[in-house]
Amino acid sequence: MSNGEDSTGDGEISTANTMRERAGESRIKLWILLGANRLVVTGALALFFFVSFVVAGSVLYPPLKSTIASSDTIETMFSTMLGTTITGVTLVVTISQLVISQENGPLGDQRQRMSDAMDFREFVREMVGHTTPSDPSKFLKNIIDVTEQRANELHTSISDGDEDELSQLRGELDEFNESLTGNSDTVKEELDGAKFGSFDVLFAALDFNYSWKIFHVERMREEYADHLSDEQKRLFERLKTSLSMFGPAREHIKTLYFQWALIDLSQLILYAAIPSLFVAGAMLTFVGSGTFTGTTFGLTDILLVVAGAFTITLVPFLLLVSYILRIATVAKRTLAIGPLILRNSQR
Repeated sequence: MSNGEDSTGDGEISTANTMRERAGESRIKLWILLGANRLVVTGALALFFFVSFVVAGSVLYPPLKSTIASSDTIETMFSTMLGTTITGVTLVVTISQLVISQENGPLGDQRQRMSDAMDFREFVREMVGHTTPSDPSKFLKNIIDVTEQRANELHTSISDGDEDELSQLRGELDEFNESLTGNSDTVKEELDGAKFGSFDVLFAALDFNYSWKIFHVERMREEYADHLSDEQKRLFERLKTSLSMFGPAREHIKTLYFQWALIDLSQLILYAAIPSLFVAGAMLTFVGSGTFTGTTFGLTDILLVVAGAFTITLVPFLLLVSYILRIATVAKRTLAIGPLILRNSQR
């Protein structure tokens, strides 16, 4: 992946085939941040909060059980959550309006957007030699396929040469092509059947470290320029062009996914806000110091009720956390476009 996701030592051309392997981070951590369904992450956060609240109220700070039974405590907690939920929903509506506003504009702007999109598709069509598909996953696979094809053409051209000066270049191209093929196969397998709207398409695209490959194409062409024929230089440029096309294609899909995800987030928070407001209102209206005086499994009922109700009122915020974790992680890992390495540990 570009923008800091390539892990390699000095002079090393090949890299691991997935973002997780190149980043050297925990599989579980990346699964939580990126791969896991956002509703599952939200549910896990809610469960963790509920259990932590109950443990804190019954084991770590036992006086909390009697404190929570106070109507003043319940009123303070849930009146605050009532106002917070309303404010949060207002914020979400604002975010939705900002996202939707990007799709609105005068006719001239819409025509320019269409023209730019069609120009890019036409360029890719000329590059791949056939009509480009409308499905995002197949579109990315087409670019990767033509990149592999051009890499093989370059490799064949250099391998057929007789100059001894090119022997080192042949070795580097062998390693480059082997790395490119392995990376391409992994990404195309992940893209196969991936549907836009889920995170699968973008997640697969993050695994293709096109920027590191562009850097080595530029480096090899520059280092061996005196020993390359005009045709071989042209093949280097063709390979660089196909790799460069992957960058804006992925960034466009990333932008569309961010808009899609933010709209989904807005809808989910609005849905979650209704039971959140109801529960907060019910706790203020119906629950007091004399309510739920029994125990269940050794735990006071009032503690369980308050913990459960407080967790429900937090669901809109937990949804926001789960979605922003993914969006922020992707944004950080794709800050730059092109052959730039931003992470110190991977330069």
